[in-house]
Amino acid sequence: MFSSSDQLVSTYSVCSDAAGVAGNLFAFVLFLSPIPTFRRIVTNRSTEQFSGLPYIYSLLNCLICLWYGLPVVAHGVILVATVNSIGAVFQLVYVSLFIIYGEKKRKVKMAGYLVAVFFVFAVVVLVSLRLFDHQTRRIFVGYLSVASLISMFASPLFIINLVIRTRSIEFMPFYLSLSTFLMSISFFAYGVLKEDAFIYVPNGIGALLGIVQLLLYSYYSRSLREDSSEPLMSSYP
Repeated sequence: MFSSSDQLVSTYSVCSDAAGVAGNLFAFVLFLSPIPTFRRIVTNRSTEQFSGLPYIYSLLNCLICLWYGLPVVAHGVILVATVNSIGAVFQLVYVSLFIIYGEKKRKVKMAGYLVAVFFVFAVVVLVSLRLFDHQTRRIFVGYLSVASLISMFASPLFIINLVIRTRSIEFMPFYLSLSTFLMSISFFAYGVLKEDAFIYVPNGIGALLGIVQLLLYSYYSRSLREDSSEPLMSSYP
């Protein structure tokens, strides 16, 4: 027979795993979101004016968070490793396409960035393995992952600012904002249930930014509908 404490632990485990799996699924939607851009790049055989830097940053972020999620660094958060391993593969493919279809100068630059990412990641792995015991290693890599995630979640601030300035939601697709919020809230719950601040703090920030994006989307989409319902002559003095 199971005691009430065993049942509580089992319930917590099921809930945390469910939150982690949900976070993986929503993250997968985010990883797929750039596909229309890369379909255009492959079709035109040119990277045009698209920037590859976001994918470089995302690759480094995924690698660091992947390292944090492995048992050699942190116990019991393997779903952090699974989502970031998938993310790293996607980002590597995207960066590779920039190298393949970019102009010669951009090819060299992107290849240099890619080498730098793997060099930084290798340094993080070697330093954390050689210089720290398991507990200190978790703290070291945990802080790096938090810094990396917060810098990634800070990028929507530029989009939020653009939406407010232009009063247009063109650059903030609804489903992308919704997926970001759902992924962040799922991993926030996962971190809380796992009692891991290195997971729930950055994802809590991401969830708050996701709420702001959804509220802005609701406000400006409603504003646009109201404007479009007014007579055309009302636009003129």
